[in-house]
Formats: sequence, C-alpha cells, structure tokens
Amino acid sequence: MSMSSSILFNCKPGPLLCSCSSTSSFIFKFKFPARSQCSPLPTVEFHATKPRASTHNHNHNHISIENESVSGASTSRRRSLVFVAATTTPLLLLFNHEASAVKAAGLATTTSENYLLIKEEVRKVLSKAKAAGVLRLVFHDAGTFDMDENSGGMNGSIVYELDRPENAGLKKPMKILEKAKTEVDAVKPVSWADMIAVAGAEAVSLCGGPTIPVPLGRLDSMEPDPEGKLPQESLDAPGLKQSFQRKGLSTQDLVVLSGAHTLGSKGFGNPTVFDNSYFKILLQKPWTSSGGMASMVGLPSDRALTDDNECLRWITKYAENQSMFFEDFKNAYTKLVSSGAKWKSV
Repeated sequence: MSMSSSILFNCKPGPLLCSCSSTSSFIFKFKFPARSQCSPLPTVEFHATKPRASTHNHNHNHISIENESVSGASTSRRRSLVFVAATTTPLLLLFNHEASAVKAAGLATTTSENYLLIKEEVRKVLSKAKAAGVLRLVFHDAGTFDMDENSGGMNGSIVYELDRPENAGLKKPMKILEKAKTEVDAVKPVSWADMIAVAGAEAVSLCGGPTIPVPLGRLDSMEPDPEGKLPQESLDAPGLKQSFQRKGLSTQDLVVLSGAHTLGSKGFGNPTVFDNSYFKILLQKPWTSSGGMASMVGLPSDRALTDDNECLRWITKYAENQSMFFEDFKNAYTKLVSSGAKWKSV
C-alpha cells in the first residue's frame, strides 16, 4: 500500500475508517505498549468425550457427547464408524455456535460493576472536543480486520501501531484513555480492546448519539496487525464496498458507519454533535460548488458514496430519519467492535 496516497481521519480530525499520511509530529512522553494484564491467548475451550448416538449436551464452553455401550465388537465398531462421520461436521459447526455464545455472555456484563467503572472513568477524561479522536481509535483498531486472512480486528493492537502514518494523531486520544485505564486496572484489569470499544461508544453517547451497550471479554493482541488493511480514501464506491465486505461488513454498514464522520472538522455539521447531518449534507453535494469552503467538505470516499445507487438509498433514508440512523449505527458499531475479536472464556 502506498502511504503517500492514503488519508488520515483525524489530521484535522476527519474520517474514521480510512487511512492517510501526515507530516504532523507530536511530542509524546508516554510509553507504549501499555499491555493488558489479561491472558494473550483465547481461552474458549471445547471438550468431546466418547460419542453417544443422538445425544448432544451443550453448555457455553464445553461440548460433551457420550456413547452407550453395545454388545459385540463388530457392532460397536460399526456404530463408532457411523458416529465419526455423523459428529465431525456438527462439532466443527459448533465452534461458531460457541463463539457466539461467548459474545452473548459478554453482553450480560454491560450491567456489571467493571463495565460501569470503565464508563465512569472514561467519562472523567472524555470531552466533546476529544470525542472524534477517541472514536477514531475504534475504527483504526477494528478496521484492520481481514476475514479471508483471519487477521486484525478489535484486539488492542493499535497500541503497537501508533507510529504508522495512517495513525498519526492517535497518540493524544490514546494518552487520554491511558489515564482512565490506569484507574480501572487498579480495580480489575481491562484489555485495551475492551477499553477502546467502550470509550468509542461513550464518545458517541456524549455527543448526543445513541447509547451503545458494549460486551466485554476481548483479549489483546501481543503484536501489531498487518499493515495496509484500512480502506483508502481514494477508493470509489465499488472499491469501498469490496473493502468492507472483506471485513464482514455490508453496504449498509459502510454507509451507516460513515455517518460517524459527522464528528470532527470535515464540514458535516457541528463537529461535536452526533446526528444525521452527514447524510443531509451528502445529498446537497456542496463540493460541486465552485470555490470556497463548501468545495472542501468531505473526503473522496465520502463523496463517492453518493455516486452509488445502493449507497444513495441508505443515505437518503438516514437523512430523512435520524432515529433509524441511530438504531442502525448502534447495531453496526456492535458488529464492528466484535470484528476479529478473540474472547475470554465465560
């Protein structure tokens, strides 16, 4: 990937899930990575004992299949052979089932003391002026997910990637969150992935957007994600759709998550208010006017959305219905912060 052709969201601050280069430099007297004390390895466990015909017992973390005793060695062997074929596929499919169960169990922690403590400490250090930068951390951590390569995602690896050109400007919001994380860790260690995911949701809520429950239990990566995985701002609509598809995100997700660009200073309404101004202004296409600040509104990736009929349908819906935008953004954000995540066992 050519870094010179990429874009940085918060150079001023601006787009969330596109990358860019920047010549800006920051004096940053802060040591990274500040590693989580959580286990670096996924701990979802699966166990299988002897198969038992037509008997599957499931709980959240264990799969137990037992076999009835049968008389006759040949009969036993035949049943065993049948069972190998009959149970292999279900066992493989259950890995996805169990992973979903872990996430569902994580949702229950949104009322836990630790979750409420994270929100409380984030609110102490967060302001509306800082919200765009904090939200951008989420997009740049989760946005590296590649479904085909099974790499990247919401794993806290951003702490190792702050010197990359596309992440210029992210040291400041990271330093802000470090203060909150220190307080939370003193009570119960929290992963960077969880910390950033919750902080992004709080940034949206603080600026007037929807309240977004965030499941806890993500594990941190102990190394940086591969480079060149963030969508480029120079992509046209088909390119953006393909890029998001590789991350497990739909065209609707692309459009609704782009609505987060309403925060920041790219000309989409009040930079500290989370609303549907982004979509209303996209429909006006102010960049088509000759000269002036209006021609500077948005990025090529923002403007490209209006050239695609499928994207335009969603833009129009969200411009007309802020409640729909809020609800769909909440759902897409939840999907985003689960992208590529490895979860602790429950």
